Amino acid sequence: MLALNQVTKRFGQTTAVDAESFTVAPGEILGLIGQNGAGKTTTFRMILDFLKPTTGTIQWAGEPIARLPRSAIGYLPEERGLYPKMTVQAQVLYFAELHGMRRPAALAELRRLMAAFAVKGKPSDKLQTLSKGNQQKIQLIAAIIHRPKLLILDEPFSGLDPVNADLLIQGVRALQAGGCAIIFSSHDMHNVTALSDRIVMLRNGQTVLAGTQAEIAAQFGRTNLTIESPLTQAELAAFPGVAAVVPQGSGFAVTLRDPAAGRAIFAAATKDGYIPRFVQAAPSLEAIFKLKAGDHHA
Repeated sequence: MLALNQVTKRFGQTTAVDAESFTVAPGEILGLIGQNGAGKTTTFRMILDFLKPTTGTIQWAGEPIARLPRSAIGYLPEERGLYPKMTVQAQVLYFAELHGMRRPAALAELRRLMAAFAVKGKPSDKLQTLSKGNQQKIQLIAAIIHRPKLLILDEPFSGLDPVNADLLIQGVRALQAGGCAIIFSSHDMHNVTALSDRIVMLRNGQTVLAGTQAEIAAQFGRTNLTIESPLTQAELAAFPGVAAVVPQGSGFAVTLRDPAAGRAIFAAATKDGYIPRFVQAAPSLEAIFKLKAGDHHA
């Protein structure tokens, strides 16, 4: 298990990461989110032992992370690092051999992964002949071909359309099923929602949210209401506890200051019987992200 305990990293007078603590167990996926400059990449570089924490510890299975063999780690950096004029096969097999794989086994695995990720190209193709999305998939294959115990993905969905993003999610899920501990960052909250078992959000190096999606949502209450009923926008806005009412399709999206206001709205909307839609739920992860990113008092 990966465990960060009260990890702080300072660069001179600047604190990039402040007292950060979390764990990632084998077979678990952690989504690390935050705005640019929040401390995500610095966290990854400390886990990879590229940077040393100023204070705190980073351990794998109770031992310092530096003792984990490099062959047990997979890393997809945000800054892609493959060579466009080299063939796919030459590059990926080089990385596989660095991680202890034999060439015949690595080539077979490369072909399997290219098929699994629907890469449009052949191992013998030069990388520059592939589309940007397919180059991205090759970069991911280079990071996972050796089946690491710990996988770090920095913005893995960058440059991928929704179909290819789903393929990536399927590939990461397969590694998870094999017991890999996975930590990734993304600005796309849809993919974070789809992939994460737990989430940690950083702001200015500090942890402002942590937990499962259900635990995080529970902190904000059921303050989002979608309704289609005879009630007008003005009537909805007049209810105590309503913060905002915005037209949405054939109904309205209502933001509640107090989740209890939903009961009174429901009673008024249904006084004459059936209404087409009434859904009261917690804010989406994207809405929570925007709220916490702009909340300087939390």
